[in-house]
Amino acid sequence: MSPIAIIVLIIVVLVVIAAIVYGVQAGRRKKLQSTFGPEYDRAVADSGNRTEAEKELRERERRHAELELKPLSPESQAKYSADWEEVQLKFVDDPAEAVGTADDLVTRLITERGYPTRDYEDRLADLSVEHARTLGNYRDAHEISERNRAGEASTEDLRQALVHYRALFADLLGTDPVQAPDSAPVAGQSEPVKVSDSSDLPVSGADTAAERSDAATTEDTPKTSAPAPRKAADDTTTTASDTSR
Repeated sequence: MSPIAIIVLIIVVLVVIAAIVYGVQAGRRKKLQSTFGPEYDRAVADSGNRTEAEKELRERERRHAELELKPLSPESQAKYSADWEEVQLKFVDDPAEAVGTADDLVTRLITERGYPTRDYEDRLADLSVEHARTLGNYRDAHEISERNRAGEASTEDLRQALVHYRALFADLLGTDPVQAPDSAPVAGQSEPVKVSDSSDLPVSGADTAAERSDAATTEDTPKTSAPAPRKAADDTTTTASDTSR
């Protein structure tokens, strides 16, 4: 074989190897993007280096594989759905406390599923492998919850926090809490528990004060009725023949 032929062969082999390496890397990247969804882009943006970000995401997968995760029983699903309904009802009278309760409930659910809850950032990393698409909701809810503790969150902020918590809550629950599991009903309940979106969330007492005032004004306003129509003269006037009789 001539030297030129050997050089060409070497170049071809190198090109094939490079194509294989590129294909493997592209396959791994596609798998990471599919697994982590929006978390992939966030990791790349935070790191500023795609290679380092992908290394971090693979490390998350490794740690996640070591966790002993477990699904909830139908009874636990029903119990958590009932607890969430109580959170929604509490929002009517005390939105701030309801959001705090929602945060505690979600943390309890994370723990029961088998995730460590030692540190918030580590918790996010562990959840990102299977719950990446609702992790943004959890971040937003947590941020509002922190402002709530500082007394800086408005009622609308708290309403949005409850909606965000609900997204991760439903994901972790393993069933949409709008339709509770078909297991034995929770004591005192005969219908599935409904957990609504932001448009159906109960409004707080502060939100309904004006409505109650308007309703009271309407009820206290005296009602007047139209005067009875006058009868025709021929209906009230007796005829001469009737009088004589």
